[in-house]
Amino acid sequence: MRLALLLAVLLAPASHARADAMLKVGDPFPTWTMPDQTGKSVSSSDLGGKTYLLWFYPKAMTPGCTAEGRGLRDEVDAFRKQGVEILGVSFDDPATNEAFVKAESFPFRLLSDQTRQLAVRVGAADSPSAPVARRISYLVGPDGKVRQVYASVNPASHAKDVLGALSDS
Repeated sequence: MRLALLLAVLLAPASHARADAMLKVGDPFPTWTMPDQTGKSVSSSDLGGKTYLLWFYPKAMTPGCTAEGRGLRDEVDAFRKQGVEILGVSFDDPATNEAFVKAESFPFRLLSDQTRQLAVRVGAADSPSAPVARRISYLVGPDGKVRQVYASVNPASHAKDVLGALSDS
């Protein structure tokens, strides 16, 4: 049963977070600190004054997560022109995320939320025992407030969807 649930989440083209668990546009994004793929501690305070996209993904090196990461990688210059830093978040350990970064030549950091604390606070998981994160994203502005919420993410088009919303704003 647990394996079937895990496979359903990993292979789903999009996921929907519970609306009551999601932050809303204008809400302050919770403060956080997590290790990146090198084990270096990264925190929201390090990003103060910057706009960043925090994309939660279920599992490194799985088809949907790889497609989503590649899309973001391929559009990284467009994100940089918009002043947006990309940060991925999963429950994978730093070593697994490091292998994912190397395998896919990702030019952005992947963070490990192994305690699931942030994921639970923002609707990417229902509990600290969740096997994987939901595929959701938040665009956080330089003021630390949510600029955009992506509760339903299509891995193949997510990068272009976010860039389109940035162009419209």
